[in-house]
Amino acid sequence: MGDGHGSGKVLNIKTADIKSAAPVFQKQSVQLSNALKLLIKTLDGYGEPWGDDKPGKKFGKDYSPNQKKLEQVTGIAILGLVSIHEALDDLADGHVDNDEAIAGIFTKGTKETKEKHQGGGHGEGAE
Repeated sequence: MGDGHGSGKVLNIKTADIKSAAPVFQKQSVQLSNALKLLIKTLDGYGEPWGDDKPGKKFGKDYSPNQKKLEQVTGIAILGLVSIHEALDDLADGHVDNDEAIAGIFTKGTKETKEKHQGGGHGEGAE
């Protein structure tokens, strides 16, 4: 800290960057969800389509016992992507609200200071 490296900025949050990144996570969650649905539908529809040869048997041996766990983990990943999308939207909205609140504080303080210096409070112009 304080060693002179870096830009000196604590945070450099650009709301537009956050808002543009959020939909990417939504899009990816939809694509992953569609891929999972296709995988489940296709494999369940065909039974065990990987065949009876050596590679097919190896795949079936590895895949079948882990199928439900794979589907659950993928479902969790989908929810995670949706959550990131929502969190980024909330972060951007909160950042805008915070900026507006801070701007309001400084605007209010500036207005009150001007009024005091223009005779609105220290006996100047008072009768």
